[in-house]
Amino acid sequence: MDKPFTGGCACGAIRYSIAGEPLFANHCQCRDCQRESGTGHGSYATFARAGVNVTGRAKTWDMVGDSGNVKTRAFCPECGVAVYMTFKAMPDIFTIRAASLDEPARYKPQVVTYAARAYDWDHLDSSLTKFETMPPS
Repeated sequence: MDKPFTGGCACGAIRYSIAGEPLFANHCQCRDCQRESGTGHGSYATFARAGVNVTGRAKTWDMVGDSGNVKTRAFCPECGVAVYMTFKAMPDIFTIRAASLDEPARYKPQVVTYAARAYDWDHLDSSLTKFETMPPS
């Protein structure tokens, strides 16, 4: 069995363990991710929900993405760190913030999404495929 992906918030109140490899890994430059991260993009790894185990209670807030679908962002109510996202339209997936991983070097981005909203000062790996918005599923 492969080594699980583990991580959580800065204070340890929220922890996760995920069996399996990411289905998708991206840097997102949409305005929502910029606001949440406080920089030019958010970095995410998305997994099958079936392999996810979360301990601790997150505070959540919902927002509507460009697709019109609701995404729920979860953060630690103690330290404030953003940890994961879920999507009402896609209940079988679970997305974590790459920086929340215990071993962030395991994160391997595949693409850049919402490149149309990139800032000149937010330089990402130029070898990654860039999509103007979200690529088709």
